[in-house]
Amino acid sequence: MTEVQTLLVDWFSREGRDLPWRRTRDPWGILVAEVMLQQIQVARAIPFWEAFLQRFPTPAALAQAPLSVAIRVWGDLGRYRRVVDLHRTAGILVEEYAGQVPDDPEVLRTMPGIGPYTAGATACFAFERDASFVDTNIRRVLHRLFVGLDVPQNSASNREIEAIAARAVPAGAGWSWNQGLMDLGAMICTPRKPKCERCPVSGRCLARPAMEVASESKRVSGNERGVKPSYRYEGTNRYFRGRVLEQLRALPPEEDEAGLRLSDLGARLRPGYSGDDLPWLLGVVHSLEEDGLALAEERAVYDGGGDSGGVVVKLPTRSERAGHERSAPRSDIAVGWSRKGDNGTNNDASKANSPGGAETVGDTGLEPVTSTMST
Repeated sequence: MTEVQTLLVDWFSREGRDLPWRRTRDPWGILVAEVMLQQIQVARAIPFWEAFLQRFPTPAALAQAPLSVAIRVWGDLGRYRRVVDLHRTAGILVEEYAGQVPDDPEVLRTMPGIGPYTAGATACFAFERDASFVDTNIRRVLHRLFVGLDVPQNSASNREIEAIAARAVPAGAGWSWNQGLMDLGAMICTPRKPKCERCPVSGRCLARPAMEVASESKRVSGNERGVKPSYRYEGTNRYFRGRVLEQLRALPPEEDEAGLRLSDLGARLRPGYSGDDLPWLLGVVHSLEEDGLALAEERAVYDGGGDSGGVVVKLPTRSERAGHERSAPRSDIAVGWSRKGDNGTNNDASKANSPGGAETVGDTGLEPVTSTMST
């Protein structure tokens, strides 16, 4: 174990990626990065992270801003539920922690949308605590190093990998060790074509002897399977959720309260929109309402607007927070609105809505996440 730790930390010091959130130990900036980067490509996230922190450099700055402003600044990064949770978290930090991010992972896990990975990564990267945490890339690296081949399926459970992760953190070097694990998984120990010849710890990897055989077998079987059908993002519920928010963000701030009539919104989203499309559009809007990202209000109609003419859709001005009860540490997928009683799987993710790509979480189903800082 000691040799692996030394080799990986030394490799990271030479080969590690230069990322902006690695140049700071500001807890708020790192927390925002960890939230943003879940299932988002690093290169895509950087400008959004910089713009968000420029506008909201502290939890207090975000907590004091209307949620509608936060959604606008979040822009089209996607995964919009996260900005609602982050807005709620900022308010809690101001009200209960004097505007400071706690360094205790167990405390962090009581915040909306923050689970084991985000809590551990924030404690490690902001406060340099020797914390352990596991995402998809770290799981793959640890499995191959200390258990063996992970194809066609893992032979170690999540709990076993988490136990390995906890034992593997070198005392006093948790920051470099965890960053190195993520970079190794992103650049070298990749899912399909690992570059074992460039791996700094390949000489101690239990999967290495079988890796070349497995890779060849996978290549042959892949040729036999043929081409996988492509996924079409346009036209999905996720796509139209994003387009609704795009239209609402485009309104001048002084028109936030007025919002958009449902019929006008439909016409902007779908050419030839008619009353027959109303159930579809209401479903999209209601899914955003459930996530706290939009409000639909019934208003008096004076111009004969029809069945949907009185419904107005607008951005919310505040994120709802139920009470101040301390909740038990939670897992990473927020499924409720209050901090008390949230639950989910052991991954950092929220209901999603972002531009396409392989790493997505649908609005009606949840999938395992990909590393935050490692893609």
